[in-house]
Amino acid sequence: MSLEIAVAAALFTGVVAYSVLGGADFGSGFYDLTAGGTRRGAELRRQVDHSIGPVWEANHVWLIFVLVVWWTGFPSTFAAVATTLAVPLVLALVGIVLRGSAFAFRKYAATVAQARFFGVVFAASSVVTPFFLGTVAGAIASGRVPAAGEGDPWSSWTGATSLVGGVVAVGTCAFLAGVFLVTDAARAGKTGLTAALRRRVLVVGLVTGAVVLAALVPLHDDAPTLWTGLTGRALPLVLVSFVAGTTTVALVAVRRFGPARWSAVLAVASVVSGWGVAQYPWLLVDEVTLAQAAGAPATLQGLLVAVGLAVVLVLPALGYLLWLTQTQAWSGAPEAPAVSAGPPPGPGARPRRR
Repeated sequence: MSLEIAVAAALFTGVVAYSVLGGADFGSGFYDLTAGGTRRGAELRRQVDHSIGPVWEANHVWLIFVLVVWWTGFPSTFAAVATTLAVPLVLALVGIVLRGSAFAFRKYAATVAQARFFGVVFAASSVVTPFFLGTVAGAIASGRVPAAGEGDPWSSWTGATSLVGGVVAVGTCAFLAGVFLVTDAARAGKTGLTAALRRRVLVVGLVTGAVVLAALVPLHDDAPTLWTGLTGRALPLVLVSFVAGTTTVALVAVRRFGPARWSAVLAVASVVSGWGVAQYPWLLVDEVTLAQAAGAPATLQGLLVAVGLAVVLVLPALGYLLWLTQTQAWSGAPEAPAVSAGPPPGPGARPRRR
C-alpha cells in the first residue's frame, strides 16, 4: 500500500466515524425540534439531553481529525475546497458553534422563554449543520470543485447532487439518532416514550430510505463519475447499506432495539464507504487524484506516525466512553427515579451533574 493510500484510508476512516457518531449526535436535534410544546415534549427532550450529554463534544474529535489529516496530507485539495465551498463550510461551522453553545445554555436558562429560545437554536442548528456538510460532499462528488480552487461560491454547492446529499445527510442522522434514542428509552423502562419514538423512527426510516433511492436518479446525469462507481465497484456496499437499513426498520418494528443499533450503524457506515469507494481514485472528482494531491513523502510518514499515536492514546478513551453510555447502568438507573418522581423540573432548576 502506498503512503497516500494509507493516509487516505485513515482520513476516510475519520469521515465514516464522524458520519456515524456525529450523525447520531446531530440527528437528536430533529427529535428535539419536533418534540412538541414545553410540557408535552419535556420527556423526549430530557431523553435527548441524557443520551447525547456525555458524547456531544467528544464526537467532534473526528471532525478535527479529518481536517488535520486532510490539510496536512493533501494540502492543495483542502485549499481548493476551502476557497470554493466557503459558504456551506462557514454555515456548517456557525451551526456547530450555535448548537454547542445553545445545548449548554439551555441547562442554565432562568426562564421558560430562554429555555425555548436556546432549545430552538440547538435543534435547528442540529438539522441545518449536517445539511450543509452533505452539500459539501455532494459538490466534491459531482466534480464542482476545480483543482485550482476559487470555484463559483454558489453554483458549486447548489447542484442536484449537493442538495440531495444534504437531504440524505439530515435523514440518515435523524434515523441513526432515533434508533439510539428509542434503545435508551426502552432500557430505561419508559414505555410511553419508547412507543412514541418507535413510531417516529419507523416513519423517518421509511422516508429516508425512499429519499436515498430517489437520490440515485439525478446522480446519473449530475455526477456521472460517482454514478459509475456506485453501480460498479461500490455496488456491494450499496447493497449492504440497503439490507442493513431494511433490517434496522424491521428490528425496530418488532422492538428488537438492541440489535437495531448495530444494523443502523452498518447501514450508515456502508453508504458513506460506498461514496468513498465509488469516487476512488479521485480526491476531487474529475480534477485531482489521491496520488496527484498527496504531500511530500516525509510529511505523509510523519502523519501516519501521528495517526498511530492517536489510535493508541485516544481510541481507548473514546471506546470506554461509548461503552459506558450504552450500558444498562447508564441508561436505566439514573433515569428511573426521575420518571416516577412527577413532572420534569422547570427552567432554573439545577442542571444534572455530568
